[in-house]
Amino acid sequence: MTLTALIADDEPLARRLLAEYLRRHADIRVVSEADHGLAAARAITDLKPDLVFLDIQMPKLTGLEVLELTGRRDGVIFTTAHDQHALRAFELHAVDYLLKPFTQDRFDAALARARRLIGQPQPGLDALVAPTAPRLSRVLVRDGEGLQVLLVDDIAYIESQADNVAFHAHGREHLKAQRISELETQLDPVRFVRVHRSFIINLAQLQGLEKTDSEAYIARMKNGKRIPVSRTGYEKLRQAI
Repeated sequence: MTLTALIADDEPLARRLLAEYLRRHADIRVVSEADHGLAAARAITDLKPDLVFLDIQMPKLTGLEVLELTGRRDGVIFTTAHDQHALRAFELHAVDYLLKPFTQDRFDAALARARRLIGQPQPGLDALVAPTAPRLSRVLVRDGEGLQVLLVDDIAYIESQADNVAFHAHGREHLKAQRISELETQLDPVRFVRVHRSFIINLAQLQGLEKTDSEAYIARMKNGKRIPVSRTGYEKLRQAI
């Protein structure tokens, strides 16, 4: 089976070296190269390569931000000159962390480990990481044919749409393939409250609550949107406000 690979590094020589190391492995095909983090995120989202060779210090987005924004959690090998990010890299389920300069043998060892782990969850890591995982501050969304980084603070509310979520910010709707239940766990509960099975609101964008004739509640947002509030959502709002 042929495996596909992405090489992401802002240094042309580093990309060339990785491509050279990969030539020993006839079953791996490099499908894209990226010289900055946003291009890497776009390639991961669009091409879904089996393997990702990712530098950490890159323009536009760091390698760590690329993983956080794309949600990529398997087949990732970091290649970097900076050792201080190793712990965070493994929290994001990196297969290996190669410190430059590294040899062909060291590269091959990382690749062999990646082959064994592709498509397999790493036991115990989710439980270890969850308590300390940072809250989302940015999300990667579609913008026409490209991608855009959206600040979480700019989101007025989030709406579930089948297997997607729609981020509503600055009068626009931005779709992302993700379930609202998963997204809820990544947001700061002090600032974002799930008021309904289909809606999460930014408390900073809440203007008030209205009681309906049927004794239900509606959240009135600063942008004029009126969002239904379930009984459970109302209790969450009472505790949060």
